Amino acid sequence: MIPSAFPFPMLSFDKKFIRVYYFTVYIKRAGKIHKEIIIMLSEFKKFALKGNVLDLAVGVIIGGAFGKIVTSLVNDIIMPILGLLVGGINFSALEYVLSTRGEEPVVLRYGQFIQTTFDFFVIAFSIFIFIKAISYFKKKEEVKQQTPPAPSNEEILLEEIRDILKQK
Repeated sequence: MIPSAFPFPMLSFDKKFIRVYYFTVYIKRAGKIHKEIIIMLSEFKKFALKGNVLDLAVGVIIGGAFGKIVTSLVNDIIMPILGLLVGGINFSALEYVLSTRGEEPVVLRYGQFIQTTFDFFVIAFSIFIFIKAISYFKKKEEVKQQTPPAPSNEEILLEEIRDILKQK
């Protein structure tokens, strides 16, 4: 039985020839796919090794660690103080039971939402302060770099010649 995809359906070929033919077609297609994969990987390599992508990866990793620090700041330092100021209320424990049908009650945890919103604002403010500090130090570096360089020997000689000509 010759498959319908075979290019010469009316001719009779033995099974060995058909196997060899399909194997060569498979190898040719695999070679094209292999070349496409190599081209795609080389393009990805060029993209991934650009400075911006590496900077972004480092930023994401540092951002994750920074987020954990700020979350600890909120949960362990700010929220207990805020809880004392408001009368010992723990925001994350605030909830409203909507229904008690079934095994588990349906609970609206609005306190957790308040806590998460507060976390967001503290993180956003912390990042704002951090970026403000970085820009402050960058401005100081720019001011230091803007000092004019010392004049070259040629400029010194030209100034001396100019002064001599003014005296005459």
